[in-house]
Formats: sequence, structure tokens, C-alpha cells
Amino acid sequence: MPHDIGAPDYIGDLATAKMNLKLNKAAQEIIRKLVAEHNIDCDLRPVGKYQAAVEPRGIAVLNAYRRGLETLGEESEVISEADLPARIGTSYYKKGLFTPGTILLQPASLVKGLADSLPENVTLHEYTPVSSVDYGSRITLKHEHGEIVADKLLLTNNAFASSFGFLKARLLPVFTYASMTRVLTEEEQARLGGMPAWGIIPADPFGSTLRRTPDNRLLIRNSFSFNPGGRSNEGFLNRVAHRHRESFDRRFPMLPNVELEYTWGGAMCLSRNHRAHFGQLAPNVYGALCCGGLGITRGTITGTLLADWLAGQRNELIEFLLSSPGPNLNPPQPFLSVGANLNLMWGQCRAGKES
Repeated sequence: MPHDIGAPDYIGDLATAKMNLKLNKAAQEIIRKLVAEHNIDCDLRPVGKYQAAVEPRGIAVLNAYRRGLETLGEESEVISEADLPARIGTSYYKKGLFTPGTILLQPASLVKGLADSLPENVTLHEYTPVSSVDYGSRITLKHEHGEIVADKLLLTNNAFASSFGFLKARLLPVFTYASMTRVLTEEEQARLGGMPAWGIIPADPFGSTLRRTPDNRLLIRNSFSFNPGGRSNEGFLNRVAHRHRESFDRRFPMLPNVELEYTWGGAMCLSRNHRAHFGQLAPNVYGALCCGGLGITRGTITGTLLADWLAGQRNELIEFLLSSPGPNLNPPQPFLSVGANLNLMWGQCRAGKES
């Protein structure tokens, strides 16, 4: 589904939303095909997703999003407060919007499965950080074990593209954080109720995302930090774990003794104007960058289309991506860090009960 977090209704410009919908659906088909072809066990399930709200402002977003989906001709179902617990167990939310077109999967298992099934003409170099790059008629990437020489370099590393010298002062490395419980006992599963697997995204972009996984764990994700160096902060991780505990307890009071077994952070790449880069960066250097929090979906389709474009293909999706103005310029430091952190703090505070 369209997922423009910069728009009040998650839809934004209608023509752009239609093209983004085509991109997302194309990505789904690529993923389905690869999973089936290589028999990748990644818990891929076409169970749809819920967007849920607690407060009036969030409910207004759901109503606007539903109208936008109707305009796009996409199916959705309004779920009342009384009916939500039968779907997701918790009675915390006042209203939900179910969109059946979403698929859920385990992203780490997908990535491992894809890596294990690469064709013979592809070599994967793991644990091989690039220390320097020489650009020219050929590209030389140096690492501690030697070097890799290529005719063309394709960057699909989001905010880390800045470390290669591209889109500097245009990308925003923002980390978000998640915690996951241990496996629920059968008695705890009975107390929770609801469907065996589901996903919830918040009506407020700064709210909490939730998942019930096929192996009966609960996952909660919220909180953000601006990390211009691209590295997580251990101290912030400890604070976030406490915040996740509070968010979990508000939603699942029937599960008071379920500990959060894992807490981690992950990098997203955003831009101030919510635009991505697709195309040439320099002679012999190309990129599909800034997935805007939609790494699996947007990374799959833009990476595929970048390769197709370089192989000489042309289609409406490629032309749409090439026409993007790209990420706009950020303010200089220290104003960037101050502004980004204040904006994140305000957004998380404003999310209220949605967090």
C-alpha cells in the first residue's frame, strides 16, 4: 500500500501514489517468485496488515487513508473497537483499518535465503567492509583482504552512500528500535487471543508498530534517533527497552510476566523531502538509495529496476524513478543534528497514546 509518511493521510499526491503502488506490487511479485523458486523459509504470509489508532487525531488519519485507498481502487476494511480484539488480541485500539494486500515475512530469513541461492556468476563477500574507493574508468574498492575491481559500481546501501562520497548532506540516517518477547506459552496465547499472525502499523508515524510472529512472539517497534555517523548508541538502546516495556504493558495487560528477550536498533535512510535517488551518481557509478523506511519493498524493486535500466530496459516504472528530483539539501551542522533531534523528540511526544 502507499506509505508516504510525510503526508497526513499516508497517500499524498494521487498520481505519485498510483505509481508507488505499482512499484510496491511489483516488489511483492518479485519476492513471491524468489521465495517460491528457491524454497526460502521466511514465514511469508499474505495476511494483510492493520493500521490502528487510539486517539481522535489518529482516527482522523485512518479515515483520510481509507478515502485515499478508495480513490486508488484498493480494498480496505474498517474494524471497530469491539471487533479488533478478535483479530489482534489487544483491546487497546479504538479503530483499525485492515488492508488485505500486504504480505508479512521474516526479513532476516529472506535475506539469508536470497544469499544462499545466488547464481554462480555472483560472489558474495561477507564481513568485508570497504576501506577506500578509487573512481575512474574502472572502480577499485579496497578492503583489508585485498581489492575488488569493477567496470561499474552500483550502490544500494542507503545512508552509507555518503561514506562513498555521494549525496552528502542530503541523506538522514535515522535509527528506529524494536523489542521482541520470548515465545508465548500455550496458556499465554489463549489469554492473548486473536489471530495467529498479524501486523499493525500506527496511525501516527511516531507511534508503535507491532507484530505477532508465526512462532508466537510479540514484537513492538517505536522510538527514533538521528545518528549521522550511521552507528547505534548503546545507552539509547537501554532507554528504548524501558519505553518498549511501557508500550507493551499498555497494550497487553493480560501478559504481565512476558519478558522482552531481545532489543535492537536498525538504520533507515530518510530525506527531508521524502524523495529517493535512482540513477547515475558519477561516471560508472549508479545508485538506488533512500528507501524511506520501506527497505524490503523499495529495496527489492529499485535494485531490480536499476539493474534492468543498466541492461538497457525502459518502462514506466524506471522512467518514474528517473524523474524523481531526489533528496534535497540538509541544513549544515550543527543545525542539522539539533533540528533533527528536536523534530524526533517532538514527534514522539506528540504521538501520545499511539506510541
